[in-house]
Amino acid sequence: MQWQILALLCLGLLFLVIGGDLLVKGASKLALKLGVAPVVVGLTVVAFGTSAPELAVSLKAAFAGNADIAVANIVGSNIFNILFILGVSSLIAPLLIHAQIIKREVPIMIGASVLLYLMSLGGGIQRWEGVVLFAGIIAYTYYLIREARVSKIKNTEVQAGGDLGAAGNVEKSESLFSKILNPAILIGIGLLVVMLGADWLVRGAVSLAKGLGVSDTVVGLTIVAAGTSLPEVTASIMATIRGERDIAVGNVIGSNIYNILAIVGISGALAPKGLQVNQSMLAVDMPVMIFVAAVCWIFFRSGQSLSRLEGGLFLTSYIAYTVFLVVKA
Repeated sequence: MQWQILALLCLGLLFLVIGGDLLVKGASKLALKLGVAPVVVGLTVVAFGTSAPELAVSLKAAFAGNADIAVANIVGSNIFNILFILGVSSLIAPLLIHAQIIKREVPIMIGASVLLYLMSLGGGIQRWEGVVLFAGIIAYTYYLIREARVSKIKNTEVQAGGDLGAAGNVEKSESLFSKILNPAILIGIGLLVVMLGADWLVRGAVSLAKGLGVSDTVVGLTIVAAGTSLPEVTASIMATIRGERDIAVGNVIGSNIYNILAIVGISGALAPKGLQVNQSMLAVDMPVMIFVAAVCWIFFRSGQSLSRLEGGLFLTSYIAYTVFLVVKA
């Protein structure tokens, strides 16, 4: 049995690395072909795609009656995404933060975190509250796509200003389908490989945790949260290595927004009795999630970047938080 768990862990890691590389290549090509800023692709295509494991796990947990894992998975993933992923990524290379992230996306992430906490004070997320959260992600995504289209039109007008004829010929020679087909295939394969790798890694990790007798809440906040966030880990780290730092940061912030608004929203709206939240999570873990999001905004504003020192502080904080959870359990 032990060698089977080890094989799952190793194969999971291998697939995550391969899938993450394909995902970043496809996303960067898509941004280039469509004339859309990489940060927008990171906030939408990559962020939503890499959050697929969280959606699958939370839905499965909600319908199986394991509400602790359903909510803990999201709270733990959001803490992990900021402290661990941004921490590791900035240690590889200091991250330059797009002004749009600082002015809009991080405040939205903080607001969504606070909203989730306020909704949970009654002991859980009611079905109507899940619908409200899901409506929020629809509005947010629509706004991002609309803004990207406006930005693309402006860029096209500027580029075509000097040579309208040439621009027209280029537009005719390459259809929208041909522009997005190759990047879309890369993104699709990358997501498939990443999700398969994440599934194997989580299954192996959870098997180890059960053998150690760890509770559902702790498993959800640590192993499951980290495991389902591994697509974000590989996507952001590979993006950093490849110099696509806008995708690296956009992926993390976009995933956190998506986790709360879309995943908690869908799970809460579809679960027969909504989602329950235990008092321990209300007292400790949700406030930690909000605090971490606020600190992220402060660090980003300080120099429009995340330095190696700040990344080291993030990573150290995550290790301390994990140790605290294990000791408390």
